[in-house]
Amino acid sequence: MTWKSVIFDWNHIRAFLVTAEEGTLSAAAKALGLTQPTLSRQVYALEQELKLTLFERVGQRLVLTNSGLALLAHARKMGDAALDFSLAATGKAQQIEGTVVISASELTAAYMLPPIVAKLRQTEPGINIEVVVTNEPSDLKRREADIAIRNFHPKQNDLIAKKIGEETIWLYGTQDYLAKQPAITDLSQLDQIQIIGFDQSNAVTDILNKQGWQLSKKNFALTTSFQLLQLALCKEGQGLIFFPQEIAHKEPLLVKAFSHMGPIMQLPVWLVCHQELRTSLRIRRVFDFLATELSTQLS
Repeated sequence: MTWKSVIFDWNHIRAFLVTAEEGTLSAAAKALGLTQPTLSRQVYALEQELKLTLFERVGQRLVLTNSGLALLAHARKMGDAALDFSLAATGKAQQIEGTVVISASELTAAYMLPPIVAKLRQTEPGINIEVVVTNEPSDLKRREADIAIRNFHPKQNDLIAKKIGEETIWLYGTQDYLAKQPAITDLSQLDQIQIIGFDQSNAVTDILNKQGWQLSKKNFALTTSFQLLQLALCKEGQGLIFFPQEIAHKEPLLVKAFSHMGPIMQLPVWLVCHQELRTSLRIRRVFDFLATELSTQLS
């Protein structure tokens, strides 16, 4: 290595990294336990060392320039390496302890998480796992959970999101229920089927009708937001349900309905976390573990 080519101070890199992640000098200074003027001088010193402008001010926030964006990924690697170095030096590299709260929908929690959590607890016995089961998005900024598994990308810029796959949604029913249905060759012929819905709103109906279906509220005479109850009612022959193909194989009574007409929709699966992912080793460990294991199940 040509050491003379390293023309910057690590403290200046750290100041740049934390400022980029926090978005303001005041927030970054608080995170590092420095005064704002001290942090500002360190960022400016790095710009002088590199002969680059790394930030521009937009309102109250600092926005990375193209040069800053290009260097951010490298700074993050340096930050991760510095954290690993510090943990190793204090003998804590293998001591990952504490609680991580995961938010997941009912079907994800019931069908996908159990083997993952079991494997995680064997790998990281020091990490306690709490699972919040809800079909509503947990507020990560209010710390209702540390990590959430969602079907949509977060709108908040200060959350970290990673797409880990997609779920393919089909209509499923029992063999007995489907045997009673007439031969279907066109979407418009599905106006007599019964679908166990989530609620009495028109949201699902509108989506399907735009695809050529001809559904109304009479097709949703039975509704419940509790997905495991939807499944139980479906098994009793009360109608069809929307169900992910990736876990349907775990329910032998379920049969794909009208498969010749293709799936209902594709839903992205996102793993979302608060920015603490960058500073908490246990949250990063669980996030990365979930990403790997869920990706395998969804592939």
